[in-house]
Amino acid sequence: MTDYEEFESPEELLKAKQRERQVRKGKKKQSFLKSLLRFLTGCAIIAGVYYFSTLSGWYLPKDVFNNFNPAYIQIVDNKIVKTDKVKSVMKQVEVPSLPIYMANLNELKYKLMSLAPVDEVYIRRYAFPARLLIIIREATPVITIAPDAKVKPVAAFTREGRLIIGADYLPLPDEYKTIKVLSYGNKGDDYRKWDVSKIRQIQKIAKYVETFSREKIEYIDMRNPDDIYVKIQTVPVRLGPPDDNIYERIKRLPSILPQVEKVKGKVKYIDLSWEKVNYLKLE
Repeated sequence: MTDYEEFESPEELLKAKQRERQVRKGKKKQSFLKSLLRFLTGCAIIAGVYYFSTLSGWYLPKDVFNNFNPAYIQIVDNKIVKTDKVKSVMKQVEVPSLPIYMANLNELKYKLMSLAPVDEVYIRRYAFPARLLIIIREATPVITIAPDAKVKPVAAFTREGRLIIGADYLPLPDEYKTIKVLSYGNKGDDYRKWDVSKIRQIQKIAKYVETFSREKIEYIDMRNPDDIYVKIQTVPVRLGPPDDNIYERIKRLPSILPQVEKVKGKVKYIDLSWEKVNYLKLE
């Protein structure tokens, strides 16, 4: 018995076939509408993403590096590098034409890191409006250089031996407590040629003098690099040449400082330059 034998007449068979065709057409129509809906939804998403990505809130103003506006750029944690110096560096960099999340800011970062006091630069990006937060991490100065005790420093060194020089960075903020060193920079020992070992030697001398004198150093006079003087609060101290025995000579300070009190006001300096011999140089 075939499938057609269940129908009693040809008319019923015809109607059944028509219903099957209608069902198939309906399914095809549904499938087409679903495909069309998916296509239109995809187009809408693409258009929306494109529109959203082209909003002005994603882009820095074209002149923001030339015409500094704190609404778009903030510079923080810079104490030695003046903000005007950062602005001048920014003017050398082209403003990215891409959205802020795609913008390449490495050129700006590396130019800022080329500044002597700068250790690291972090640039954070924000949108709506597009803006930058520039965080500057600076090296810590440990020594300042001046040609005379009454003259403001003309240079400084960090603990890593990096030289900081120029009006863009000096004088340093008062919060930095450095060792003041007197040096002409052009006689005998040019401080521009000092390296990290020299900086550590100066720090060690200062630490020894403060430890054994129990007084703060006002300055270290290295204008004659072969005959060093240190000014502590009470009196100048002549240390002599910076040889291997300089630290042993400094250790003799506690034995001679009490004698300064006995002739207070008459001592020109304490002379420790002689091996195993101390004496007071009077006015």
